[in-house]
Amino acid sequence: MELNEKMLTSRLAYDGGLLKVYYDTVELINGKTSWREVIRHPGAVVMVPVDDEGNVYLERQFRYPYNRVIIEVPAGKLEWGEDPDAASRRELKEEIGAEAVRWDCLDEMLPTPGYCDELQHVYLARGLAFGETHPDPDEFLEVFKVPFEEALAMIDDGQIQDCKTVAALYKAARFMGRERNG
Repeated sequence: MELNEKMLTSRLAYDGGLLKVYYDTVELINGKTSWREVIRHPGAVVMVPVDDEGNVYLERQFRYPYNRVIIEVPAGKLEWGEDPDAASRRELKEEIGAEAVRWDCLDEMLPTPGYCDELQHVYLARGLAFGETHPDPDEFLEVFKVPFEEALAMIDDGQIQDCKTVAALYKAARFMGRERNG
């Protein structure tokens, strides 16, 4: 069955600092037309930094839309057209002050496919060496480390609710488990 929709028209409805919102008219598979509101996003990188003792580095950060502090893995948006590999290294250094010797690309994720085209590139960063952090001027983070298994338990007990963090931690756990089991 053919499921693709065909874009007929596209109009920029909002051009913001980070997001661009489009109002599109589409032709459906049954020949009728409908509309789609689409947020265009430059993409993001998501890092799971794990040290040699098996600790994962997480962040507490106030998130305005929820009006509360959220626990997350380090992550950051791409500049339009930026290489995700380079961005992951930049963001890890900025947010937790670390450089990694080993980088494994775990996957790409589609966090909100119903209305946004954001693509998140997920990395496992190991062999960490720490220096100073360099957060963006409007970014305030509290970095902390926990044993990796404790981070997974924080998902189970509801302390970690951020979807990218949940998915990235589970992807990293499976990847590292496959490495151990050959």
